[in-house]
Amino acid sequence: MPSPARPAAETTETGTVVLDDWLSFVRTLTPGSIDLLYADPPFNTGKTQRGRSRTNAGGSAPSYEDTFSTTADWVGWLRDRFVATLPAMKPTGAVLLHVDWRTSHHARLLLDELLGPDRFVNHLIWSYGLGGSSPRRFARKHDDILFYALDPDRYYFDPPMVPATSNRMKGELKKATDVLDIPAINNMASERSGYPTQKPLALLDVLVRACCPENGTVVDPCCGSGTTLVAATAAKRLGFGCDRNPDAVAIANGRLGAVRHPRAGG
Repeated sequence: MPSPARPAAETTETGTVVLDDWLSFVRTLTPGSIDLLYADPPFNTGKTQRGRSRTNAGGSAPSYEDTFSTTADWVGWLRDRFVATLPAMKPTGAVLLHVDWRTSHHARLLLDELLGPDRFVNHLIWSYGLGGSSPRRFARKHDDILFYALDPDRYYFDPPMVPATSNRMKGELKKATDVLDIPAINNMASERSGYPTQKPLALLDVLVRACCPENGTVVDPCCGSGTTLVAATAAKRLGFGCDRNPDAVAIANGRLGAVRHPRAGG
């Protein structure tokens, strides 16, 4: 049985995040060991993404720069990291790349080039609902998640089941579509960590359970607040990740510690 993907010199405990860049982190992983790569990279918004203070008394809020000189620079940055990651993927592995309207078309062309267009499985839409609107365009209320399989005939997939909405199937479940209608985290949610661009645990729970087998290995190389690793650990998958932001690593490891060692009665 192949060794699980892990930071070779750092830890063997699942659900641990290390301070590192995607490019160097994946080179420490065991070749042919990743079942699912979920990547939520910078979106190239051209802004500083700012979160909320982690203390009631104020203090510094976590933040990071989300700016590349050009879209071509962003694509080149992503290309280098995917090329470095591919040796660590299992032949039956899957990729979920989380992007938005700014770069989804560029990202799909890149993955078609690196993996092959026949490896494309789904263009998922995460419809999150919250956010502003504009008098000049339709309100932007979704992100894009590109789903690719390294082997289109042998990848793992367990279709998520959701409540049916038709009268005929009232009270029953049906297979989810490629539109995932999951609310973004509201400001009062207990899972909110204060880290900017944090994704809801409900979204990552669906993706991890659907695209990675139980006891399989999930890697998130831009893990931010650690939601992917929390979902993986709770779902009995092996989860490892990294981030270049010390605030992200501290927040993620704090959340993961609570999952691994829950308080009695809590």
